[in-house]
Order: sequence, then C-alpha cells, then structure tokens
Amino acid sequence: MQDKSAFTPPSLLLATIALSLATFMQVLDTTIANVALPTIAGNLGVSADQGTWVITSFAVCNAIALPLTGWFTRRLGQLRLFIGSVALFTLSSFLCGFAHSMTELIIFRALQGFFAGPMFPMCQTLLLVIFPTSKRSMALALLSMVTVVAPIVGPITGGWITDNYSWPWIFYINVPIGIFSALVIWGQMRTREETTTSAPIDYIGIALLVLGVGLLQVVLDKGNDLDWFSSPEIIVMSAISAISLVSFVIWELGESHPIVNLRLFRERNFAIGTLALMLGYAAFFAINIILPQWLQTQMGYTAIWAGLAAAPMGFLPLLLTPIIGRYANKFDLRILATLSFLTMGASCLMRAQFNTEVDFRTIAEVQMFMGIGVAFFFMPITTIVLSNLHGPEVAEGSGLATFFRVLGGSFASSLTTWIWSRREIYHHANLTESVSTYNPAATDYINKLGGATQQNLAAVNKTIEQQAYMMSTIDYFWLLGWGFLALIVVIWFARPPFVRSGAPGAPSAGH
Repeated sequence: MQDKSAFTPPSLLLATIALSLATFMQVLDTTIANVALPTIAGNLGVSADQGTWVITSFAVCNAIALPLTGWFTRRLGQLRLFIGSVALFTLSSFLCGFAHSMTELIIFRALQGFFAGPMFPMCQTLLLVIFPTSKRSMALALLSMVTVVAPIVGPITGGWITDNYSWPWIFYINVPIGIFSALVIWGQMRTREETTTSAPIDYIGIALLVLGVGLLQVVLDKGNDLDWFSSPEIIVMSAISAISLVSFVIWELGESHPIVNLRLFRERNFAIGTLALMLGYAAFFAINIILPQWLQTQMGYTAIWAGLAAAPMGFLPLLLTPIIGRYANKFDLRILATLSFLTMGASCLMRAQFNTEVDFRTIAEVQMFMGIGVAFFFMPITTIVLSNLHGPEVAEGSGLATFFRVLGGSFASSLTTWIWSRREIYHHANLTESVSTYNPAATDYINKLGGATQQNLAAVNKTIEQQAYMMSTIDYFWLLGWGFLALIVVIWFARPPFVRSGAPGAPSAGH
C-alpha cells in the first residue's frame, strides 16, 4: 500500500545532515556547559553553587517542554514547530554567550532548555517522514548514533573551548549550526502539506505539569547539595511535586482535550519500550557520570584524559550503526535489545573487577566493548516504543518517551553521586576500624612510613579514602550490571510484530 503521507525532499542526504546537526547541537548542549561552570561562575562573580543553576534552569525547562511536544505539533505542525524551535534555540544560545550577569545567563539558559524540548522528538518524526518505509530503521539508527556521540563530545569540547578561547563560545558555536539547519530544512520540506488542529487549551493541565515536573527537576538537581530530605526546601518541593503530578495524571485521563496524551500508555509496546528506554538510559547515564568522576577525583586523571578514557564507547556505534540500521528489520528487535543489555551489563561487571592499579588501556578497552551494547540500544527500543502508534501519536509518543529518557538521566545524575558518596563513607568507616595498634599489619605499615606522625597518619587516611572510593565504585558497577541484566526480562514483555510507524496518517509497515 502506498504511503500517502510520505515525503521525499529534493536532497535526502542534505535534509538528513541538517536534521542530524540540529539534534547533535541540542544534545551537545546538555553536557557542554558542565565543565565550564567554574570558569563561568568566576567570570560572572558568583559562587560555584549559584553557577549550578546554569545547568538546573536548562534541565527544568527542557523537562517541561518535552511532554508538550505533541500538543505543540497539533497546533503548529511538525515543520513549523521544528523550524521555530531551532531558530529560537539558536537565538537563546547567542543570548547565553552575550549574557553579562548570572541572572541573565540563567534566564537565557531556561529559554534555551525550553526551545530545545521539541527538537529531538521532531527530528525523529521528520526523519521517519522523509525516509522510505524500508529504510526507517536506518533513520532511527542514525539518530541513536548522534544521541550517543554528542554527550561524549560535549565535556571534551567544552573544556577545550574554555581553556583555549572563552566560555561564551560554547554557546556561540550553536549559531551557525542552527542557522544552517533551519534554512536547509525549510528549503527541503516547505512544500510538504501539514494539518493542524485548534483544540481548547488545557490550562489546568499545563499548570499542573509545569509545577510538578519543574519542582521534580529542581529536587533532582539540588538534592545532593541540600542533603536531600534533611532539607525543609527539598521536603516541601517534593511534596508539592508529588501532589501536582498525581493530580496531573488524574486530570489528563479525564480531560477530553489533554495537553499530554497519557492514554498512549495503554499501548503495551509503548509502555514497555518507554520503561526499558528510561531505565536503560538511566544506567547508561550513570556510567558516564561515575567513571569520569572516579578517574578525576581518585585516579589523578585530568578532565581531558578522563574524557579520552570514556570516548572509545562511541567508536563501535559509529561503525555498527549503518549495519544495524540496514539489517535490523530481519531480526526480532527484542533479541537486539537483549544483546544490548547483556553487553552493557557485562561491561559493568568487568568494571567491578577494577582496582586502583587499573591502567588507561584497560579502562578504554572496556568502554569500547560497551560500545557494542550502546550500538544496539537506541534503535531497537525506539522502534518498539513507536510501533503501533499512528497519526499524531507518533510525535506525541516520541516527545513523551524522550521526556522519560531525560527524566531517567536526571534520576541517575542525582542518585549516582549520592550512592557513591554514601558507600564510600560506609567502606571508609570499616577500613578505619582495622587501623589500630591491635592490628600487626597496620602497625607494620605505619612503622615503614616512619612512625605514627600526623603527616604519616594523614597519608594512611588518604590511602583508606582512595580504597573506600574504589570499593564504592565496584559496588555501584555491580548494581548497574545486574540492573542491565534485569532489563532483559522487561523487554520481552513487548509483543511483536514491531511495526515502524511512519508519517502521521501513514499506514504502518510490518516487521
């Protein structure tokens, strides 16, 4: 059956490059500012704690905008929403670089985060529109490659720009990319017909979403700094967020024109796929947090060398993505997802065998091995998520699934640091108990250092701290490893055939 809503641009290659660059730019911006925070805070004359709002403001507004993607699509159309988001994201990026105070920068970062929200779901939807049915796996595989590589490149690029130029350039580099992407996509797709609807605006749903998701993101970003539920602010924000989100779900399910289509979760593959995407990405994100942190704080690596140790993870996805995209439709996608979880879980269990003597090559080799699992992660699961969704549901489902993916990353970011530091305290206390005059080995070690002087005892404590963090790191990798393996069970609850939905209104292609 002919796909009536399919659209072929004058140059499929040029349109694909422009869409990929826009997505790369947007995903890159989620991590590129992190390493520049101390420099930004110092230049703008604020404390490091105040500087973290540069990250938080972006994350909060991005999390709010993502679930609204489906509603924006219905009101504006896919192309206008994408072009508008890219143009406004580019403008806000320029304003971030031009900011003269921390207040201005936080406001512009908030706008940048909001306008970034629809970009990834719209890129995914438009790629499915312009690629023929037989090659849509390739389109999703290409997008998955961008999603993997950009967060790796971000910290390295941000550090290099900050060291060699000045921090505003981490935002200015978006300007030419954004202009190119917007102009090319408009030129390539402006003749495509789109339909829009003008349903009543769900003001109560919007208010509950903004309050619930916004406060949840602040809690996740600030929880560690404020010592979680020891802080009255965290308790109050958590309570308001929980009440708002429960009220939001109840309201949306009873609303005839909901701002977010939660009824999509009635579709089995969407629910299972989104759960696997959220939890799998959270574990993947946790690895990208704990490994560089451990290397820099305990193993003496610089930010650049820690980035280089982690970077091999993106090498194999670059090579395997075209192959996976071409042949994935010949396999049960649950098998490919199982291979992904099995490989990433095994890589974590390998890291759980590390010790403080581990060398750069070993770390890099395990990262490269994990790249096999990363290559098989995004495309199969995204296809499962979007299978059996039709018409406007494709954009709605893409935005909602991306929201939960980002939320999973936020949970991982907060919980990783918290678990890691708590386990270090536990192991530090246990190891310290062994250092006493009643332990011959401890006494002999201190005597070899030159006796129980204050300086030597400080050196012993430093060694204990390093070992405690090593043991904490091992604990966390065991947890992540078994977590990945548990997701194999989850993904097999999805049911074939896994059809890859096309353009809104298009008939679906069978598995």
